[in-house]
Amino acid sequence: MTLATHAAPTILTTADFHAAALAAVEGDSHPIAVFDCDGTLWSRDAGSGFIRWPIAEGILSPEAIAWLDERYKGYLSGKVNELIICGQMVQVYRGLTEAAMRSAAQEFFATEIEHRIFPELRALIADLQSRSVEIWAVSSTNDWVIEEGVRRFGIPATRVLAARVAVEQGIVTDALLDVPTDEGKAASLARAGITAPHAVFGNSIHDAAMIELARGANGSNGSFPVNPTPALIELAATRHWPIYYPASVAPTPGKEPLPVGGEPRG
Repeated sequence: MTLATHAAPTILTTADFHAAALAAVEGDSHPIAVFDCDGTLWSRDAGSGFIRWPIAEGILSPEAIAWLDERYKGYLSGKVNELIICGQMVQVYRGLTEAAMRSAAQEFFATEIEHRIFPELRALIADLQSRSVEIWAVSSTNDWVIEEGVRRFGIPATRVLAARVAVEQGIVTDALLDVPTDEGKAASLARAGITAPHAVFGNSIHDAAMIELARGANGSNGSFPVNPTPALIELAATRHWPIYYPASVAPTPGKEPLPVGGEPRG
């Protein structure tokens, strides 16, 4: 399937994007909007970025670093799939304290990611919240980083579905509790009781299953690819989903868009 066989998706202006998102939740007594995070709320893959942070800070042991490096090389070569690598990128912290992980996530996000937040998405979420829209964040990045990041948007940890492991007596284990990616994002939402959100926003083909869930209010579109990767652009063309680029990542003549937080990870 290529764009050659489908009309290119409509690119929304910021004003039209904002209006369309509000229309998708308007008129319902309990509107719900769902957001991917990396590449959608900010312009970087915080998951892979955070892996480098504990290495640089000396938090991870040489053995853990070597283990993850081998697994990540397998992922890049296609021998390790998306679901497995996303889980292993959380399991690698086994044996560390949760307090240390939350402290590292706080410093990492403030230093490396916060200035990359899309102001257009921050403004949209604030507007949705002012209209009593229930906001959820779904990500294959670890919960420590995502919970820290979405605090900037006023999204509580109780509405975060992210890659996570069990913590026992304050110590991180390697027992996976959830890894929301691909169809797993829709499955994680379903376990939270959300099967038909009004609006869903994502940047990667790994968000496609949950973007498909959007039902929009009053027959409006509720599916919003934001800063989309090439594979998601192709899918958007087949589904007639409009797409949106925040100003800092908008494609310009002679310059292809450079999505972040999508293929191969999302």
